[in-house]
Amino acid sequence: MSTVKTDRLPPLNALRAFEAASRHLSFANAAAELHVTPAALSQQIKSLEAHLGAPVFLRLNRRVELTDIGRMLAPGVADGFEALQFAWSSALRRVEKQHLTVTAGPVFMASWLAPRMGSFVAAHPEVELRFTASLRMLNFERDEIDLAVRFGPGDDEGYFSEEVFVDWVTPMVAPELADQLKVPADVLALPMIGQDSGGKLAEYESWDLWCEVFGLENAARGPVFTTPDAALTYAVNGGGVVLARISLAQHLVQSGQLVMPLPQSLRRKLRYRLVCPFGVEKQQNVQFFRDWIREEMKGLEAWGEGRRFV
Repeated sequence: MSTVKTDRLPPLNALRAFEAASRHLSFANAAAELHVTPAALSQQIKSLEAHLGAPVFLRLNRRVELTDIGRMLAPGVADGFEALQFAWSSALRRVEKQHLTVTAGPVFMASWLAPRMGSFVAAHPEVELRFTASLRMLNFERDEIDLAVRFGPGDDEGYFSEEVFVDWVTPMVAPELADQLKVPADVLALPMIGQDSGGKLAEYESWDLWCEVFGLENAARGPVFTTPDAALTYAVNGGGVVLARISLAQHLVQSGQLVMPLPQSLRRKLRYRLVCPFGVEKQQNVQFFRDWIREEMKGLEAWGEGRRFV
């Protein structure tokens, strides 16, 4: 086999043929995927081998195998085509539609974000909104996400990150139980509804924190839920007292289903942030959403007026 001494890449079609054949380990199946004849695909592979100066496949009876060189080449070529596909898909999304894809936690999206989206739609009817509710740290390119609303202490290195609200918690009960809460220690006399969703956020909404801050012995007795919405629903039905985040319970407090009898509230460095790849924050639709959510978050800030943060 003649060797072509050059660092130039072989033709894209030859690389595409190699990538498909290395996945299928079949020239016939790779040719069917690429809608070419097996003979044409074989010629593309030969072109790549001539360009490289070494065989990338062993031609065996009715099958092929990658050579050592082929096995070394295959992962990088596959990654390259995957990156090209991501870039092309992202460009197409920008060209085809005026849309914005936002991800947020399921409870925050259901209880706070979704009910308010009517005002955004009214102000920007040309923007097609798409939502992904997930606690998983999504990949912006792979999952086709424009903007993430994330909650927690924040470790957004390598991304644009903008704080929009620092959350706080306070004991909340159904109205008929409100008279039983006069001082922080009174929570011990009621069923203390627990939340254990795992991770650092569970510590933030745990009665351990409340009792530690106010010097109480934690004698929590009450059901424990793995999701905040279930804990809030139980409290609404008079099941006891829940240490709840205002961002998730504001709609229940506003409607009178829950009350906050104690002014004492705990505020730690757990915050809502808008996160996206650098540069995306400057896109028009993303700027529209950033302006909108900052304005809407002012309503959450108002609930903190007159409270005593510890």
